[in-house]
Amino acid sequence: MSRRTRTTAYLLATIAVAGSLTACGGGDPLDSGSEAGGDTIVVGSANFPESELLMQMYAQALEGEGVEVKTKPNIGSREVYMEAFKSGDIDLLPEYNGALLAYLKPDGVPESVSAPEDVYEALQEVLPDGTETLPQSEAEDKDTLTVSKETATKHSLKSIEDLAPVAEELTLGAGPEFKERYQGMVGLEKVYGVTFKEFKPLDSGGPLTTAALKKGDVDVANVFSTDSAIPTNGWVVLEDPKNVFLSQNVVPLIRSEALTDDAENALNAVSEALTTENLAEALAKVQVDKADPATVAKEFLTDNGVS
Repeated sequence: MSRRTRTTAYLLATIAVAGSLTACGGGDPLDSGSEAGGDTIVVGSANFPESELLMQMYAQALEGEGVEVKTKPNIGSREVYMEAFKSGDIDLLPEYNGALLAYLKPDGVPESVSAPEDVYEALQEVLPDGTETLPQSEAEDKDTLTVSKETATKHSLKSIEDLAPVAEELTLGAGPEFKERYQGMVGLEKVYGVTFKEFKPLDSGGPLTTAALKKGDVDVANVFSTDSAIPTNGWVVLEDPKNVFLSQNVVPLIRSEALTDDAENALNAVSEALTTENLAEALAKVQVDKADPATVAKEFLTDNGVS
């Protein structure tokens, strides 16, 4: 799924996605034969691998605390799974603070609201009644500017700020819309004074962009921070100290009636264990090594001391 603007991709998906999932999945992903609520927490996911992996982490951590759990993976776009969540068919979802805020605030997220704490605070004001978010994780799946290790070493790049004196020698690859976005070239120039030699319109953090960076066709690429290509290729993600890019911290979204002390402890333990780096590494096992998300989730929880 195209993310960062993962937000844009979510908002463009329609109910037709759910229909296609039903047709190829052998049944309605929301039809479990029982309702959410009671003593069972129903955990859902969107229709992309990272969301399913996070769903498995949540579900297995809950089970470790003795909570009865059902999973409903690959429900579809945000429009589809949020309707299921609001109706009570789903109790718990892994979410991203910035994308969820943008969905719940259709008039737009102010440019001044981009840092993790600010986004989380703004999110509390627009959550549907009867729902809440637990403390968000350090892990983010957000827009980045990413370079090869060789480019980082050659130009001493650690932060986007370091690009300012050398960007006029470098080519940037990203989705076409990146050229006109504030959370793109507009903001990079305004906030960091970064202007690139050339812009190559490719795709939004997708295979065209990652392939171009790998081949050296671009020097800098807009890659999402948990993309498996980053650890696989040893690329360097440049820090964004002034938060041009909207934060996308992983956060549990849960119906208040489903939240118990055991559930809260389990979910908080997962969030405390998650970092952008270890989530990217776990996701690479799913996307590159083709490992089962449930198996990868189990290994992650064990390695990080989460029951």
